[in-house]
Amino acid sequence: MTETEIIFFTIKLFLGGIIAFLAIMLWSKTRDFSWMFLVFAAVTGYSAIVFDLLLKLGFVTAKEISIFGNEIPLVQLVLSVVPSLFVIIAFIIMLSKSGRK
Repeated sequence: MTETEIIFFTIKLFLGGIIAFLAIMLWSKTRDFSWMFLVFAAVTGYSAIVFDLLLKLGFVTAKEISIFGNEIPLVQLVLSVVPSLFVIIAFIIMLSKSGRK
């Protein structure tokens, strides 16, 4: 791993850790369904950063699947997509709540 990648991962881990910590703190304060999905997005986003680092360092391996002729690690694909899905669900719930008023 190059020095640039180390700095990049350090920044991502630090900021992602703050986001995940604050999301867990929010989780304990609210039981609103839409906010819960935003918390899930933050936590799974941080787990994606950690998994990417472990994969890059060679501590873990991932089963690869073929998508459009390219080999992509399955876990990395899921961890990249799930946070976005959680955010989409949260926004849909928020929009449906504001439309009822």
